[in-house]
Amino acid sequence: MAARTMLPVHAAPTCSVAGAAEIVGSKWTVLLVHDLSEGPRRFTALERSCEGISPRTLAERLRWLETEGIVVRHSYAESPPRVEYALTPKGQALLPVVREMRRFGHDWLGCGVHET
Repeated sequence: MAARTMLPVHAAPTCSVAGAAEIVGSKWTVLLVHDLSEGPRRFTALERSCEGISPRTLAERLRWLETEGIVVRHSYAESPPRVEYALTPKGQALLPVVREMRRFGHDWLGCGVHET
C-alpha cells in the first residue's frame, strides 16, 4: 500500500494545492494570465478579451493579481496616460498550468478546434 503524501486537511497556506487553487480558482484569473502570456496588455484590451467582465471587476481582479505578485502595472507619462499590465516571473510560472488547461479543453471538451 502506498504511503499517503497529502496533508490530512487541504487548507491554504499549509497545503500547496489549496494555495494554488485559491489563485487559479478565482474567476477571471486564468483568462487574464492567458491573455498576458502573449505580452503586456492595456486595460481595454483585457476588457475586450474577457467578454462579460465589468470594468470594476477587471480593475479589482488586476489589483488583486498585483497584490499577489502575479501581474505588474506599468504607467507611462504620456498624453493620454497609458497603463499596461504584464506578467511577473510568478505569473509566468502559471503558464504551464494554463497550457495544460488548454490541452485538456482541446482533448476532452472539443474547445479550440478551429476550422482553417
